[in-house]
Amino acid sequence: MKKLWKSFTLCTAMYSALPTPRTDWDGDSMSHVFCFFPWIGLVVGGVEALWWLLARWLSIEGILYGAVAALLPIAVTGGIHVDGFLDVCDARGSHQSREKKLEILKDSHVGAFAVLGLGWYLLLSAALWSEVEFHLSLCLLPVVSRTLSGLCAVYWRNARGTGLLASFTDASHLKHNRVVLILWLLLAALLMGSLPGWEGIAALLGAGVALLYYRVVSSREFGGITGDLAGWFLQLCELLALLAVVILQKGAALCI
Repeated sequence: MKKLWKSFTLCTAMYSALPTPRTDWDGDSMSHVFCFFPWIGLVVGGVEALWWLLARWLSIEGILYGAVAALLPIAVTGGIHVDGFLDVCDARGSHQSREKKLEILKDSHVGAFAVLGLGWYLLLSAALWSEVEFHLSLCLLPVVSRTLSGLCAVYWRNARGTGLLASFTDASHLKHNRVVLILWLLLAALLMGSLPGWEGIAALLGAGVALLYYRVVSSREFGGITGDLAGWFLQLCELLALLAVVILQKGAALCI
């Protein structure tokens, strides 16, 4: 239990801005980090649900609601996944060789492609949140994105064999992490699929498209995954899933 608690606190400290007890970075604390990664998604989804309830109570809607909803995940996570998104935007925008792209991922400077990519991302995310009719499946979407990201980390090839993601996977108990992540994914998918309406299915399809694109980009352009690519995928997964829900709802409205 002590080992699991250390992994839980390290995961919370690493992947969120929530206050947590100090935890040493050792084999015990890193061994089951991925088991608790989806828990951060539950927190993000819960915060989004609370914002929706507060917005309804205060009659807040439109772009103000959407802008806050788009920024809340960044506030909860401390922007760790956005950091990876920025690096990947710079690397892919350079159109350089695989080796050069991997070097760019390690560069701490923010380039023009990163700024443009984040601007596009936040604008589109805010626009989608301002248009979507809130559905409970949206609260589970951050769980799905983190579960898929974690599964890719423990199953797919690492592009460098070094770095933060590699240190977590090298120290992790792969069998336990894989089983727990699969259970997280099955539970979240079953809950989303059982909710009224087709929004949950649409969100899962959007996440599936993002996963396939992640596989193509990571293997062809980088030769595997890295921590930055994992963050980029997580952001893309949530955006495409939200887009799928909005398309479904708008399409259904046209058919009425």
